[in-house]
Amino acid sequence: MKDNAENIIELKHITKIFSDNGFTAVSDFNLEVKRGEFVTFLGPSGCGKTTTLRMIAGFDLPTEGQILLNGQDITQLPPHKRPINTVFQRYALFPHMNIYENIAFGLRQRKVEKSLITKKVRKVLELVDLEGFEKRSVATLSGGQQQRVAIARALVNEPEILLLDEPLGALDLKMRKEMQLELKKMHDELGITFIYVTHDQEEALTMSDTIVVMAEGRMQQIGTPEDIYNEPKNAFVADFIGESNIFNGIMTGKLKVRFCGGEFDCVDDVEEGTHITAVVRPEDVILSAPEKGTIRGTVTSVIFKGMHYEITVESGKNEMVIQSVHAARVGDVVGMSVEPDNIHVMIAEDHTNYFMADINKDYRLEYNNKKIRTSLTKLIPGSRRLEDGTLVDAGGDSIDPQRTRVQVSIQPGDIEMTDRVEEGMVDGYISNLIYKGDHYSYVIHTDLEEDFVVDDEDLWNMGDHVGLIMPIDKMTFRLVK
Repeated sequence: MKDNAENIIELKHITKIFSDNGFTAVSDFNLEVKRGEFVTFLGPSGCGKTTTLRMIAGFDLPTEGQILLNGQDITQLPPHKRPINTVFQRYALFPHMNIYENIAFGLRQRKVEKSLITKKVRKVLELVDLEGFEKRSVATLSGGQQQRVAIARALVNEPEILLLDEPLGALDLKMRKEMQLELKKMHDELGITFIYVTHDQEEALTMSDTIVVMAEGRMQQIGTPEDIYNEPKNAFVADFIGESNIFNGIMTGKLKVRFCGGEFDCVDDVEEGTHITAVVRPEDVILSAPEKGTIRGTVTSVIFKGMHYEITVESGKNEMVIQSVHAARVGDVVGMSVEPDNIHVMIAEDHTNYFMADINKDYRLEYNNKKIRTSLTKLIPGSRRLEDGTLVDAGGDSIDPQRTRVQVSIQPGDIEMTDRVEEGMVDGYISNLIYKGDHYSYVIHTDLEEDFVVDDEDLWNMGDHVGLIMPIDKMTFRLVK
């Protein structure tokens, strides 16, 4: 970021916890927005993007952190005192007023001079391409025209910042694409700061100067559209932005990487033996005769998408999705290659699941009010039970179950999901999933402090309620006093 003097908005360590249910919607969020920038918050439903926007607007107050406008603290400032206007997905136009009256409403509330109101309204009508519509009823307008009126009503107040919360969500595809270009044009002409919320990757890539990718209330990556698309920082970003083939792999030498059953040249200089995640965009896979490919596989699906064919190829346990202008036939055996600079290598994230288990009065482990049937003397080297039942460590000091807990760890591939939720040690809802070529990686959101990552070959749906079966012989334990 440039010098702070150019920042119009700064969010410092913003956290929002809703008091009614204890849900953390946004966690330790930090952002600097430069004056005149077009910034987009991008992420799936429930990731915290709208909550963050509402805190900037003043409709929600952060539980922790600070919001600065032009260097001044506005964290507790009410919405009407902030030079910020918001456009929502639902336009909230006044049906009993014509277009002119809708746009002029805010200016009249501020008791602006009548002649100045007329001048300002005409100026924004021209900006949104609705000149001559002043006396029309809003009920006679199309969805796109109503959205233009909502934007004009916000712009006429000349805010320093315009917030847009999924403003094109109610429009059809063709109108949405047209409005994307219109909004970008307005931003360029006005020079004011736009902060935009969407779950639509194409919208974000088309309009933004800067994209903030969010998930589970946290910022995953911030950068230009090109950076976000070409250099994703983790598997979530790679999966969410555009289409991606994502594979587990390992570095086999200098600029050499193995994934999907083959060894490829790459441009990422990562130490040999490092476990990695490889990302390959479908348009970057080169189809060839089987003997000419780095790997080979069998075509299992071909779908015509207009500009290209979407071809799915099964290679061993892995699946590769390819976009090609050339057709293929189901059952064909094909070769596949990827140019080195089209393979994006990321050091594999450690998705080991950790949770804290209690020691009950009988010196047994419990988690979520369910017993983990294992002996503490097996977990604590040198420990033993005395005749009176007391547990002591190797030095003979007693272990107080009230002051001692055990950290349990288990790998994502060792957890089994079941729709018979009562059978699980804990249950929750699938909040995210990523396809990794030969399996799916799921995030299970629970009501406890921990969320769990689970690897499973089967496809489950977002939002599914599942129980998690965790075998004791797959767990490791560490005593925490």
